[in-house]
Amino acid sequence: MTPRTPRDPAAPRLAALAALLADETRASFCLALLDGRAWTAGELARYAGVAPSTASEHLGKLVAGGLLTQERQGRHRYVRLAGARTARLLEELAARVVPGPDETRPRTLRAASLSSALARGRTCYDHLAGRLGITITDAMTTRGLLRQDTGFALTDDGLRWFGALGVPLDTGARRPLARDCLDWTERRPHLAGVAGAALCTHALDAGWCERIGSGRAVRTTPEGLRALSDHLGIEPATIDGP
Repeated sequence: MTPRTPRDPAAPRLAALAALLADETRASFCLALLDGRAWTAGELARYAGVAPSTASEHLGKLVAGGLLTQERQGRHRYVRLAGARTARLLEELAARVVPGPDETRPRTLRAASLSSALARGRTCYDHLAGRLGITITDAMTTRGLLRQDTGFALTDDGLRWFGALGVPLDTGARRPLARDCLDWTERRPHLAGVAGAALCTHALDAGWCERIGSGRAVRTTPEGLRALSDHLGIEPATIDGP
């Protein structure tokens, strides 16, 4: 009798994780939560077009599986992604999904508008993505603020640049100061990590960007276009083009 090869102990856990994301409703919830905010179960139910009871069942599985965390405030139950590692996993999986022939063109004007807005600029958990995120990443690299040749790393000039902006960086955080995140629309890496999160927070707080509706899409304000031009030499048409 041929001896049985020992099974990798990680195999059951990987299969369980894959099963969590194999359901379209649960995948939809996870993608919505990539905006970095906490959503109520009711909001996610309306977003995915399912009954509240169905949403509650799916959310329970995602929380039990470790992809989401939850907290209660009064009558409301809020859920969010479990952390930056979960967000990175979801974003990288989304970047590897090849659209089918019937998915390449949105079927409605609303869907086309949303798709275009997400491609121009969006939040990827706690940092900027889409054309906006890629353009900022490229500008920082060109100006010597960021290195990409041996992995993502802020240069000394980059650290001083953040300081001049008045944007504090938590250099003692457990997550990397700067890291790459594969952009699922541009298929290129954008800036994530502590620096990416700090820059995104500053952009929203300073009014450089504003959210479009309740989802992940963001647009650059006139003030933001001027700021990006002044601080990084980015031409407005590069971001706000078609």
